[in-house]
Amino acid sequence: MFQRVWALTAALMLMLSLGATSSHAAQNPHERGPDPSNSYIEQARGSYSVSQRSISRLGSDGFRDGTMYYPTSTADGRFGVVAISPGYTASESTIAWLGPRLASFGFVVVTINTDSRYDQPRQRATQLHAALDHAIGDSVVGPRIDTSRQAVMGHSMGGGGALQAAEERDEIRAAVPLTPWNLKKGWSGVDAATLVIGAENDAIAPVRSHSIPFYESLTNAERRAYLELRREGHFAPNSSNTLIAKYSVSWLKRYVDNDLRYDQFIDPGPRTGITTGVSDYRLG
Repeated sequence: MFQRVWALTAALMLMLSLGATSSHAAQNPHERGPDPSNSYIEQARGSYSVSQRSISRLGSDGFRDGTMYYPTSTADGRFGVVAISPGYTASESTIAWLGPRLASFGFVVVTINTDSRYDQPRQRATQLHAALDHAIGDSVVGPRIDTSRQAVMGHSMGGGGALQAAEERDEIRAAVPLTPWNLKKGWSGVDAATLVIGAENDAIAPVRSHSIPFYESLTNAERRAYLELRREGHFAPNSSNTLIAKYSVSWLKRYVDNDLRYDQFIDPGPRTGITTGVSDYRLG
């Protein structure tokens, strides 16, 4: 009798476990990669091997040129796509480190050179749209992309352009402007989940007149957050930065892939204080 009861109990527990797994998968059909930990998302590469494909000046349409980074394997289905713009006077090389790093966590990533290094945020927004469209239409990369899951990033005026790009395109689910600059301060028209990353010692786009007002104005975004890098300046995003990568990956995984496993890194978010690399963190 005991053995029969034990067997029935074990069978019920297995059914409940399978049901929970099935329900979890149904809620998160775009989960990619292993269960995340701090050590996993802080490392320089995720679980995917990455390939890249150049975009020549003759082959581009709407921006100068660029590079597409994408998971080599197609076993996990389609991925979200992220376009990234450099800042004023800067080239693609200044944001290129983000390409393979983000792609290795399960995204198609396009980094670009803008038509002119002097392009303003609105022009950069248009070129971010063009970069997304180029990747989607590419014969090799396009079939790997879920066109309903788009995101934009950018540094400085590229960050300002990312805000404008998100405001203008419904398919953009997430935006991550990095030490952004824009004369426009109100972004209530953005509904994409937006993580603004500022720098405490930024003298070019001071956080009090750029990043913080941008964050505060994002009243209609699906989610908004502001992360401030302690003792860093305007050009912090121009070289490999663990904090920028960690929280960008977490934000994109959560709001492009709807991967609830990454909530743990967003809420409550990073600790702040003199012993950390974060001087301010706000979540709305």
